[in-house]
Amino acid sequence: MGALAEAYKHSLLDKQPIPLDYGSVRTLPESHIWLDQSDESPYVAYSTSPISPPVIDLTDPDAPRLIIQACETWGVFQLIGHGIPTKLTEDVESEAGKLFGLPVDQKLKALRSPGGGAGYGLPHISPFFNKCMWHEGFTIMGSPIDHTRQLWPQAYQGFCETMVDYQNQLKALTEQLIRIIFKSLNINSEEVDWLKDSQGSSTALQLNSYPACPDPTRAMGLAPHTDTSLITIVQSKTSGLQVFKEGAGWILVQPIPGALIVNVGDFLHILSNGVFTTVRHRVVVTQIQRFSAAHFYAPPGDVIVSPVMSKDFGEVPRYRSVSVKEYVETKGKHFEKALSLIKK
Repeated sequence: MGALAEAYKHSLLDKQPIPLDYGSVRTLPESHIWLDQSDESPYVAYSTSPISPPVIDLTDPDAPRLIIQACETWGVFQLIGHGIPTKLTEDVESEAGKLFGLPVDQKLKALRSPGGGAGYGLPHISPFFNKCMWHEGFTIMGSPIDHTRQLWPQAYQGFCETMVDYQNQLKALTEQLIRIIFKSLNINSEEVDWLKDSQGSSTALQLNSYPACPDPTRAMGLAPHTDTSLITIVQSKTSGLQVFKEGAGWILVQPIPGALIVNVGDFLHILSNGVFTTVRHRVVVTQIQRFSAAHFYAPPGDVIVSPVMSKDFGEVPRYRSVSVKEYVETKGKHFEKALSLIKK
């Protein structure tokens, strides 16, 4: 949990400390209007281009080549044939719906502590923006039992069992993808100690609720950013996620039934010497509530991430070597300028 826990150690006390009581809001508050923030406003039309991130079947013998191609050209793809049971993904959405459907006073019992990573609250990127996002979240790092007990003192077992099973299965899937990608980078997975150690990596599960919005054209569900991870896997049944593609602008991702969305994060971008795209993305809202779940996976904090040098990935490093902990701290201070600050 270490590296991602560090990434979330940003106090939200200088911002609105808790999400709105969305059920009681009839008009969009000034604090949540993004219209005047130029290119960061969802009101700016996204591309109507027919292009979209590729859909890859993990059972396809050609999947490894297609995954690498997607990492290079998009930094995001939809994955089918991944082996995560449909029943489990449905249970996750059902449990998330129960959590976010609790009365506000009940949810606030699991409010994140100042500087804390786990629990209920605002998006972790909130301190970097002047406006508030139309969003409430619940972050799980390790066992969810402590915070969940605060929500359901007598009936937390079902939620915990579902989330622990989900985290374990997504972690295994992520490591399967990492081994495929590492092979293309000529990294021997068997020599990567933290990948072999079941406790070695740093993971977090983020449950997201984007409540029904009275004025979605002027609100923002989640502001533009890249992920401080190697890989992020996102579950979402309904559209709302937009990804930025050079030359095309913002592209709305239309979820394929049963698919999971895989994002390339900053660490994989650095490792590939900038060849794999760390995808910039955001979430827009509608007048209908939607849920998503995102599983973040990063190396431990003491691991040094260095660009791979080869004919395919360049023989001159674009980034200097950096520890996971140092990069997380840099991102925590400088947000989207972090990658440029470690450029050579």
